[in-house]
Amino acid sequence: MTHSDDALLPLDAVRPPASSKDTKGAVVAAPERPVARVVVDSPLPHLDRPFDYLVPAAMHEAARPGVRVRVRFAGKLIDAFLLERVDESDHEGKLTPLERVVSPEQVLTPEIAGLARAVADRYAGTLTDVLRLAVPPRHAKAEAEVPPPADPAPPPAPSGEAAQSASATVAPAVGSESPAVTHAGGSGSPAVAVAQVAPGAPAEDGGAQGVAGSSFPGRVPEPAASPPVNELAEQDGARQAATRADGRAAAGPAHVNGDAPERAAEGRKSAWDAYPTGPSFLDALRHGRAPRAVWSALPGATGWAGAMAEAVLATLDGGRGAVLVVPDGKDVALADAEFERLLGPGRHVALTADLGPAERYRRWLKVLRGQVRAVVGTRAAMFAPVAELGLVAIWDDGDDLHAERLAPYPHAREVLGLRAHRTGAAMLIGGYARTAEATQLIAARWARPIVAARTMIRSLAPRVRPAGEDAELAKDQAARQARLPSLAWRALRQGLESGPVLVQVPRRGYLPALACRHCRAPARCVLPPTRVAPHLAAPPALVEAGARAEAEPEAGTLATATDAPGATPEGHGSGESQCHGPLALRAGHAAPYCRWCGRVDADWRCPSCGSPRLRAVVTGARRTAEELGRAFPSVQVRTSGRDGVLAGVPAARALVVATPGAEPVAEGGYAAAVLLDGWALLGRADLRAGEETLRRWMNAAALLRPSAELVVLGDAGLPAVQALLRWDPITHAERELGDRAELGFPPAVRMATLTGSASAVRQMLDEVRLPPDAQVLGPVPVDESGLERAMIRVRRGGGAALSAALKGASGVRAARKTPDVVRVSVDPLDLI
Repeated sequence: MTHSDDALLPLDAVRPPASSKDTKGAVVAAPERPVARVVVDSPLPHLDRPFDYLVPAAMHEAARPGVRVRVRFAGKLIDAFLLERVDESDHEGKLTPLERVVSPEQVLTPEIAGLARAVADRYAGTLTDVLRLAVPPRHAKAEAEVPPPADPAPPPAPSGEAAQSASATVAPAVGSESPAVTHAGGSGSPAVAVAQVAPGAPAEDGGAQGVAGSSFPGRVPEPAASPPVNELAEQDGARQAATRADGRAAAGPAHVNGDAPERAAEGRKSAWDAYPTGPSFLDALRHGRAPRAVWSALPGATGWAGAMAEAVLATLDGGRGAVLVVPDGKDVALADAEFERLLGPGRHVALTADLGPAERYRRWLKVLRGQVRAVVGTRAAMFAPVAELGLVAIWDDGDDLHAERLAPYPHAREVLGLRAHRTGAAMLIGGYARTAEATQLIAARWARPIVAARTMIRSLAPRVRPAGEDAELAKDQAARQARLPSLAWRALRQGLESGPVLVQVPRRGYLPALACRHCRAPARCVLPPTRVAPHLAAPPALVEAGARAEAEPEAGTLATATDAPGATPEGHGSGESQCHGPLALRAGHAAPYCRWCGRVDADWRCPSCGSPRLRAVVTGARRTAEELGRAFPSVQVRTSGRDGVLAGVPAARALVVATPGAEPVAEGGYAAAVLLDGWALLGRADLRAGEETLRRWMNAAALLRPSAELVVLGDAGLPAVQALLRWDPITHAERELGDRAELGFPPAVRMATLTGSASAVRQMLDEVRLPPDAQVLGPVPVDESGLERAMIRVRRGGGAALSAALKGASGVRAARKTPDVVRVSVDPLDLI
């Protein structure tokens, strides 16, 4: 084609291809909203804010809010999330353009972005750390496999007030204590401007602020200084919901009317019928309201997963989505089976860590794209991006597995409470026992209890018999010293006549703790450490320069402990060179081994008296199973614990030995149960020892058949044993909350801990600007590693100010590049 032919072609044919740069090499900005606000993947606290970048014209269509992008930050290419696009930037200089859009998938929804910001502020953390927990890593193959969502069928239109609630727009609540957090020069954004209101916020100012008992979906709750939205009068077991001027019914936590609510399926017996307020709770979910309740589940092997599935089904019938968070994979399997049975196939997904990155991301994308609206999973599911969220539920909120192990260490109950408050969703906290935190929500009128009648509880609860009763000790004097008294043996024999029997053992392993049989001193490892630092292995003052050049290891390596000073010819250390780890046994004929260094010491002798003989201090689950196998040779003995967790057992005769939390569900319930070594649970140096012990006991006792015999090895006068005897976790929780309020412990107050080296903790305490009413306790040594911990206590109303102060101090230390790291934890579980 000649040059003259160019004049005959259309103008578009000879126009150069579109480029993100002009003729001078400058980047051409997008025609609309050319400024992108992104949050970069950096854990540094002083960088916890959005940054403005230029959107090139070539990325105008792909750079949408919520996508993953790559940006150049401090000279490096790092990952980031695009929060929003705006018309102008407050930055006066030249903006750096986006490098590329990693994927067009909008993985960060505005609701999850706002929730992550609120969680970060609540726990004095960074938005990036929370987003790592909320958004799973990208799996490109799984992202390409999942088809785009088809147009879903419209949900059944609710009638009356449900239609009004479903069509309303949800806005986050703003309290007087928690002003919105804005970034990038003060221009607010729905993705980053959030309200900081915790589930227990109404109690922070003596219960005078916040929502008392109801929250309206699609309505901004009353300001913090306002009186409660409605007062629920209790008369003859019924609560009447107040109505607002606009004609919508208030969505109280529990609505009980004289007439039973309409059933979605007539004739089908519901698990909630056993509770006076249960049917009204389902009715509120079905009609699009937002009840908030603390549910005390019934014992008697009735199960909890079916009731949770019914609550989720009622929420789906109302045209909204639901999220259920459970402690572990065993509970996920139980709930998954009930969801599959009740909801039908393909209407929910189960999210657990053991799925693998591809399958987990594939299921998470189904939730993101709206293909399913019901999610059950472990604590990571609390951030599931369910559209039109109507219910957040958590089972067994006292389990420590609900507390995240990664910074900023959020708890699933608090995150779900924040999410329910921000979105106007319902919340359900369920369990056989009750925590002090759940009791605090009821005391603050943020939630209402769902409890069965006492006659119903008595008919289903097991017959609890403490082994420390005076009458039993009078019959069997040896029972004071025996690990299994005659009362427990009788319960095992009688229970095996009609079905499986459960034996709960607090400690796993065989013999996890040993002592000298002669002097009772704890058995410790006397071997030298496996490795020591090079400067300790060969001191320069004792070694000639030429010899040291040959014998000394290279820089950065570790020398073997046998070359360390102080090692004996037999390989046993002395003084400071010993390991000092606790000894344990893996089997009956095995030699003791160290639980720290892992080495076997067959020639161990007590350093105090020289005796080579050992005795058991604590008996583990495997040793217990071995002893029971000898006592009942014709009965199958099954174990469930760390080595393998059983989901269920048949109704045949068997002895099931399990550690707390690993008890399998028996078909038809257990015929009897024995709870061993109660002193090991109650004697722990922990603020929550009594509450945690009762929770573990009740979780095991709830698996028994109605009126089955339960033997607990504990003093009958202890509060936890008394609560188990009466099956009254509510009184125990109320007493626990009162004791903590008197002593100044959470949840009556807000508390934060600073853990690090002694100098770093003291320096941070000197620099942080604490609230005026803050009380500093410590610092005190944590362990032999040299770390120290300080505790800071404020009233509940000062929790937001405390978190902001600690986050600011962490940011200052990070900006100065201080080498010593101080771990900040707000309201941790392990205070003592």
